[in-house]
Amino acid sequence: MSDTFDLIGFLKNLPNLPGVYRMVDKNGQVLYVGKAVNLKNRVRSYFNKNDHSPRIALMIKQVHHIDITITRSESEALILENNLIKSLTPKYNILFRDDKTYPYLKFSAHDFPQMSYYRGSLKPPHHYFGPYPNAQAVRDSMEILQKVFCLRTCEDSVFAHRDRPCLLHQIRRCSAPCTQMIDAVSYAKDVQQAMDFLNGKTDALLHQLTDAMNQASESLAFEQAAVLRDRIKALTAISAQSTIDSQDQQRKIDIIAMASEAENVCVHLVSIRDGRRILDQSYFPEQTQGTPQEIAEAFVAQRYLNHDKPEIIISNFRLPESLQEALNSENQKKIHFVNQPHGERKIWLNMAENNAQLSVSQRQLQNDQQIKRQQALAEIMGLSEIHRLECFDISHTFGESTVASCVVYDQNAMQPRQYRIFNIQNAKASDDYAAMKEALTRRYSKLAAGENDAPPRPDVVVIDGGKGQIHTALEVWSDLGLDIPLIGVAKGPERKAGEEDLILPATGQVLHLGTLHPALHLLQTIRDEAHRFAITGHRKRRDIKRTQSQLDEIEGIGAKRKRELLTRFGSVRAIKAAAVEELARVPNISLALAEKIYQYFHQC
Repeated sequence: MSDTFDLIGFLKNLPNLPGVYRMVDKNGQVLYVGKAVNLKNRVRSYFNKNDHSPRIALMIKQVHHIDITITRSESEALILENNLIKSLTPKYNILFRDDKTYPYLKFSAHDFPQMSYYRGSLKPPHHYFGPYPNAQAVRDSMEILQKVFCLRTCEDSVFAHRDRPCLLHQIRRCSAPCTQMIDAVSYAKDVQQAMDFLNGKTDALLHQLTDAMNQASESLAFEQAAVLRDRIKALTAISAQSTIDSQDQQRKIDIIAMASEAENVCVHLVSIRDGRRILDQSYFPEQTQGTPQEIAEAFVAQRYLNHDKPEIIISNFRLPESLQEALNSENQKKIHFVNQPHGERKIWLNMAENNAQLSVSQRQLQNDQQIKRQQALAEIMGLSEIHRLECFDISHTFGESTVASCVVYDQNAMQPRQYRIFNIQNAKASDDYAAMKEALTRRYSKLAAGENDAPPRPDVVVIDGGKGQIHTALEVWSDLGLDIPLIGVAKGPERKAGEEDLILPATGQVLHLGTLHPALHLLQTIRDEAHRFAITGHRKRRDIKRTQSQLDEIEGIGAKRKRELLTRFGSVRAIKAAAVEELARVPNISLALAEKIYQYFHQC
C-alpha cells in the first residue's frame, strides 16, 4: 500500500451506497474490479479479515490505491462492473477462457454482398449473425452456406480485379459474381435465402425452394431445377441434424449448467433458437477461487450484458435479483429465468448438467495426468514440486528476422495469453547464442530487480537447445543473479522424437529417458509449442519486413502512397498483378509512377 494513500481515512469516508471499486497498483494497472451493494462494508472487508485466499492476499499486497464509482442501484453497479472487466481485463477477476468479443458472421452491404468472419462492433448497414461461441463455429456456418447458396467470401480487392472465375466456382462453392456469372438480382435472392436460413426460417425457405424447383421443372429448365433440388436436399439434412422436438419451437432459450470437481469448475451452455440447437459448449474460468455462485454470476454477466439475450434462461443455479434486473434493463422484453424446470425443459437441463459433469471430469483426468508428468520432472531435477515452466526457442531464416519465443506452462496447461515474442535487435545474424542471451535478459531483468510488474518467477526454465544454449543461459543467470533451475532439450543423434538429450546443468547430467517417460512427454509438449510459436512469430516479422522493403525500394513511393496502394489492392501480391491503368487509378499515383511500379515488379 502506498505511503501517500491514507487507507484508514479512505475506508472511514467510504459511503454506504452501491457502486464499483477498482484496486490499482503503483503503475496504474487495475488489479481487480468489484461491485458492492454497500461500498463501505465491501471494501473494508478486504482489510479487516486475515483469512483471504492466497490469490486475494497476493492482490492486496500489490494495491497502491483504490478508486470508486457510486451508482444509483446494485443493477447499475453490475453493468458498470461488467463493462470495466471487459475493457480492463483485470488480473484478479474471474475471467472465462472464451470471454472476448464474440465473433459474428457478416454479410456486407455491397451490390454483391461478401460473407465473412467478423469480430468487433456492429456497424449498419451490414448484416450480422451471432454471436458465435468461437471462430470455428463461424467458419463451419460459412462452409455450409457456401455449399448451399454459393456466396462469395473473397476480399473486395480480389473481387474487383478478377477476369475469370476462381477455384471456388469450379468446385461449386461460389456463383462467381466477380465475373458476372450471376446477376445482382439472383445473387441478392441467394443472400436473402441464406439469411432466412440463419434466422431459423428453414421450413418457409424449403417451401419456397420447392415451389421454385417445380416451376423450373415445368419450364423445362432442368439444370436450374437440379441446382434447387440439391439445395433442398442439403438444407433438409442440415435441419434434421440440429432440430429439437419441442413445444418451444419459436422461442429463444439458453440452458446453463454448472458442475465442479476438485478445483475444476465448468459452465456448460446450450442455445436453442426456433427449435434448433445452435450452440453446445463448455466453458472454464481462468480463476476458480470464487464460490460456484460467484462463478455463475460472472459467466452470465460476461455472456449477456451488452450482448444479445434469449427470451428464457434455464439454469441449475439461482441468479440474484440484481443481475436479473440488470439483464432486463437492457432488454425490451422481460427475460424469463427458470431454475426449477419441468417437463422437457428439465430434460434439457439434465442433459446440460451431464455434459458439464463429463467436461469437468475430463479436465480433471487431464490435470491428474499433467500433475504426474510434473512430479516426474521434479524428481529428475531434484525439486520438491514444479508448477510453472517457461520455454525459449530461437527462429530465423539464414539470420533474417530473428525472433525468440517464450511460452508458459502453468496450472497444468499451456497459457497462450502469457506467451511472448522477442524481436531480436542486437545479436548478429545467425548468432543463436547471442539471440538467446538477449531474450533471457529482457525476460528476467525485471524479475532480478524485484520490480512489481515483473513476470511471475518460473519453477523451471526450459531451453530448446544443447550445451551451448545452456551455457548462454547460465551466463545470463550469473549476470542477473538468478538461480532458477534450467534444463536443456537437445535433439538426439538422429533427431527423432523420444531420443532427445536432457541437459541438467545443476548436476552436469545428460539424460536419455526413453519415449514413454512422463517427464519427457511434458518437456516435448512445451518444447514443441515454443518451436511453433517461434516459427509463427518469425514468419510474421519476415513477411512484414519483406512487404515493406519491396514497396520502399521503389523510388517515389513514400508512406502515404504505400498506404493508399495497400488500401486499394489489399496486398503486395495484388499490386504486382495489377495493370498499369489500374495502378494509375490510385490517388496520388501518376501514370509515370504506375509504369515505374509495374516495371519494378515485372523485372524482378
